[in-house]
Amino acid sequence: MITTIENKPRALIFVLVCIVFWSFAGVASKLGQQHLDNYQFLFWSSLLSFVVLLISTIIVGKFKYFKSYTLKQFFIAIGLGFLGTFLYYLLLYFGYAHAKGLEVLVIQYTWPIFIVIFSVLFLREKITWKTILAIILGFFGVLIVLTKGNFASINLTSFSTDFVVLFSAIIFGIFLVLSKKVEFEPFSVTTLFFLSATIFSFFSMLIFSSFATPVKSELIPILGNGIFINGLSYVLWLKSLSYAKASFIAPFVFLAPVLAAILIVLFFHEIFLPVYIVGLFLVICAGIIQNS
Repeated sequence: MITTIENKPRALIFVLVCIVFWSFAGVASKLGQQHLDNYQFLFWSSLLSFVVLLISTIIVGKFKYFKSYTLKQFFIAIGLGFLGTFLYYLLLYFGYAHAKGLEVLVIQYTWPIFIVIFSVLFLREKITWKTILAIILGFFGVLIVLTKGNFASINLTSFSTDFVVLFSAIIFGIFLVLSKKVEFEPFSVTTLFFLSATIFSFFSMLIFSSFATPVKSELIPILGNGIFINGLSYVLWLKSLSYAKASFIAPFVFLAPVLAAILIVLFFHEIFLPVYIVGLFLVICAGIIQNS
């Protein structure tokens, strides 16, 4: 478990850098899949993330915890990695490759809402007024984005991709809730998560796609995604938790979709429809209410 040594300024630095990395996820996903598909992009990103996290685990002296895991704990970690770092990202990258980045972004950040729902179902947590309000706001935020504000008509082509992204958010919510039920050392288990993602993405790439190496234009997005967005960001997040409580850090997470929306507009010149602003606002409010 993480020992909290109160140092909020230091925690704030770590979490803000982490959020900046996360905000580039949409940009890296779209730029990194110009020639690669989501299976291939996920493999290379996961492999880099695993290497970065393994090195970080060794540097901070947590490698010894690998030896303490029982076979059952090892398979639990691999199973959780299948959900949270393989299936979640596989579906999310599919969304960024086939839909507008802003749509995907808003729907992606509904995972805090699903944490609430599955915490009630799996962990038997009590339903409060904040829980109900967060679910309602999150639901309407997603509905507005899915329908583009026109509830009478739905673009089925876009809707099918958006639903894949919504399903990825559901998967991530399940992953985070199930992770609460087990107690593992954070650095070592996160490394195992990305080991799982690397293994599953490799075989899924061979089965459903084909082995491919990135072209020159995809190298920077893949390196950025693997090393910083999905690699060092986890280290920074864990470091921030070592200096402040999660209740202090959690609200800052919702800066990420705001920054990500700005970056997507700047990089891809997407039209920021008013409904996206409303949807993003409702989803962020839902998350802040639940984490307040």
